Amino acid sequence: MTAGGGGFAVAGGPALHIPVLGRPALQFLNVKDGGVYIDGTFGAGGYTRAILAAAHCQVIGIDRDQTALALGADLVEQAQGRLTLVEDRFSNLDNVARDCGHEQVDGIVLDVGVSSMQLDQAERGFSFRLDGPLDMRMSGEGASAADVVNAAGERDLANIIYILGEERFSRAIARAIVKARAETRIETTRALADIVSSVVRAKPHEIHPATRTFQALRIFVNDELGELATALGAAERVLKPGGRLVVVSFHSLEDRIVKTFLASRSETRGGSRHAPEVQRAAPSFTVLTKRPVVADEDEIAQNPRARSAKLRAGERTEAVAHRDNVAALLPRLPSLADVLRGR
Repeated sequence: MTAGGGGFAVAGGPALHIPVLGRPALQFLNVKDGGVYIDGTFGAGGYTRAILAAAHCQVIGIDRDQTALALGADLVEQAQGRLTLVEDRFSNLDNVARDCGHEQVDGIVLDVGVSSMQLDQAERGFSFRLDGPLDMRMSGEGASAADVVNAAGERDLANIIYILGEERFSRAIARAIVKARAETRIETTRALADIVSSVVRAKPHEIHPATRTFQALRIFVNDELGELATALGAAERVLKPGGRLVVVSFHSLEDRIVKTFLASRSETRGGSRHAPEVQRAAPSFTVLTKRPVVADEDEIAQNPRARSAKLRAGERTEAVAHRDNVAALLPRLPSLADVLRGR
């Protein structure tokens, strides 16, 4: 997620955006000459610009948003062969690296969530503040938020909004959505925001009543938590010993997944005197952030969206990647296919 104005420079050109927690992210990446780094969520290119400016290295930028990649064309030209942009999901970053000729890389940065660029485009349907089609798809492919809202059963809708949006009025919102769509299909961001606002009453200076519902639908439609968990496993496989993983998240569920992953990959505990020792894989990461790094007051003043950002980082050890299933990191929710069938 990025903010407008100022920023790092590369190849003589100033950055158009400032990456949230960009400076600590760069410090933890420990960028070196000759290194290969992956920006798994290219977006507006803020982290990529910072990496390219820090050392004579190579960057692989990944994004599933074609618009973001198109806007990055000038940066590719400025980087003079040091930047490769790939249209793909960041969960596939290990395969992308190999396709680019790199079996291992020196660092990976992930900025999880929706970008400011996407929020500011009404036609993308991410924001309740701008009326547009109820879309929310980052790649423009697959089911949209409108498809989910108009097909999901009331119980599934409530669970999605409660778990992914942490919205305590989820049942009332789901009930209101089902009642409204019985009369006419819900197609726009304004229509959905009005339905939610009719149920959730916000006090002055509180977030918009539809904030959590929109967040939940966006995360669900794009399988953002599943993408994150899979990407963490991919990073474990492709980082070389000493390679760094840096993740910036904006949602408590995302941060919990990153925290749990790094903790499980760095554990050295054995059994206790009350239980037999359990054989466990050698630690594949050393945690570099005992507590998450957060934005300071100056950064928050410049970019209020940085207020919820948390950065966690780890360094890859020489141990082999763990084999346990990263899906265990995810909350239990119905699949998108089941939701669209109305179960």
